[in-house]
Amino acid sequence: MTESTTQLNTGGQFLVESITKTQVYSREDFTEEHHEIYNMVMEFDRDRILSQKEEIEKYNPNLVKSLIKEMGDLGLLGVDAPEEYGGMDLDKVTTAIVSEALVQCPSFSVSWAVQTGIGALPIIWFGTKEQKEKYLPGIVSGDLLCAYGLTEPTNGSDAVSAKTNAILSDDGKHYILNGEKIFITNGGWADVYTVFAQVDGDKFSAFLVDKDTEGFSFGAEEKKLGMKGSSTTPLIFQNAKVPVENLLYKVGKGATIAFNVLNIGRFKLGASSVGGAKLVINGSSQYAQERRAFGQSISNFDAIIKKIANMTVRTFAADSMTYRTIGLLQNEIDQLDKSSPDYHIQLGEAMEEFAIETSMVKVYGSDTSHYVIDEGLQIFGGYGFLEEYPLAGAYRDDRINQIWEGTNEINRQIIAGFMMKKALMEELPVRDAIRDISDYMSNGQLKFDDNTLAEECQSIETAKRLALYLFNEALCEYGQDLKHEQQLTEIFADIFTDIFTAESTVVRARKIMASDSPESTVSDIAKVFTAEMGSRIMGNVHNAIGAIHDGDPSPLVDQKISEFENRMRLKTNVIGLKRNIAKHIYDKNGYPY
Repeated sequence: MTESTTQLNTGGQFLVESITKTQVYSREDFTEEHHEIYNMVMEFDRDRILSQKEEIEKYNPNLVKSLIKEMGDLGLLGVDAPEEYGGMDLDKVTTAIVSEALVQCPSFSVSWAVQTGIGALPIIWFGTKEQKEKYLPGIVSGDLLCAYGLTEPTNGSDAVSAKTNAILSDDGKHYILNGEKIFITNGGWADVYTVFAQVDGDKFSAFLVDKDTEGFSFGAEEKKLGMKGSSTTPLIFQNAKVPVENLLYKVGKGATIAFNVLNIGRFKLGASSVGGAKLVINGSSQYAQERRAFGQSISNFDAIIKKIANMTVRTFAADSMTYRTIGLLQNEIDQLDKSSPDYHIQLGEAMEEFAIETSMVKVYGSDTSHYVIDEGLQIFGGYGFLEEYPLAGAYRDDRINQIWEGTNEINRQIIAGFMMKKALMEELPVRDAIRDISDYMSNGQLKFDDNTLAEECQSIETAKRLALYLFNEALCEYGQDLKHEQQLTEIFADIFTDIFTAESTVVRARKIMASDSPESTVSDIAKVFTAEMGSRIMGNVHNAIGAIHDGDPSPLVDQKISEFENRMRLKTNVIGLKRNIAKHIYDKNGYPY
């Protein structure tokens, strides 16, 4: 990582750390190698995937397998795999870059994502030397395809309550598995599966299951709303005989495997969402300039200008917070000793340290891509509804992103829950920050050498104090029972995410403006996002205060909230700035950042 990345040591620290101390990793910090890989994947995606997208979408397993093999030949299946098994063991930035660039055909992208992520990582991180030697070379080359079996008919988000059972055979040579998994990507064509089951009914554990395992089969392909070119099947275990040596890690450690692997899946999904959003902005802005109505290009209409600008602002913000998070992860990983025998266990723990941020990336990234695609389809009008145009398929394919890798509802609970845990366990100095609120509101004024976006920085700092004040009010009222107040915890998750995203956007914009290639529209984007952040947060705050105080907050509470609001409010000409942003997109003929 570059020196520009801040040295944070725990997730959620953004809430109690001054923006003046914050630096963010962003795509402006990409190395030459990063850019080369990004361009290579973009070229492969355009020339090999997009050119055959129609055939892929007809469900063609042989074609998908051959393309995955081609990616293996290019080394793109081994980005996260150790070199000794044929991988490249590159940084997590590269992992995200490949995810962002490989977006022309989501059906194919998800097959690749499982192959390199939740399919391979359990073996990479938790496998024995023998397991790695057996499976990883084939997975990295594309000769072996893999899948991940967690979800069950009665257990989705509550994965650790799985009903699939594993019992040690009388001779001690096999675990006998019985149960069913559903919604398994790559299910119909994988060669090896990571499958979770309860040993003796109560010890959540993971197993490597070979395709030809006695008693194991997979069901028919699901008929899906989107992702029609991917494989999605149930997995069926009827006294399936899994050798004891295929136990992954330890009995009872299935949750450790499952959740650590999902953390990387979440930031990969965020990066992929950013890539998809950029693609839609490119197509929508070009179409708007070409389409004429009422004697002129529809790109001139203010309603269309607003849409293009909103799509751009959200995408820039998602991009900023995604790569900031990946930078934080990589910094933590860089502190580890690769020669340590439990290196990959430590890596998983490092990933978990930033579960708040990776969940934010997943939620905000997938919400952003959904928003951008919906607005893009609206710009295309009736044509957007036709299958001959790209937005209809994109709309269908994208919808699953808010569901898998943990639903956005579950991830919001993770954001709020982990923040509450860190506060109560004093992993973050939340109590100190709360005690300092009054002093800050009376005397606090940030000092900058460069006044670029200084007002926005002040607004974000105030938003942090308001969030802490509100959080404290909720904890005083509910204590640890706050975790059961899901409408409230969702509000907190959205407030925390708004603050993290605004800070990421503003700090990145300041960095760009101070560079050798300043671009004024990034400042416009940061101003728009921060101003609208304030409005969203205040709406959430009023709803939360009404719930916490049962619709009757004291005059003192009302006064406090008003003070925060007055200090956070920005006098920003949002409409004018959005016109500037959209004009820049038109001038550049697409998303340029």
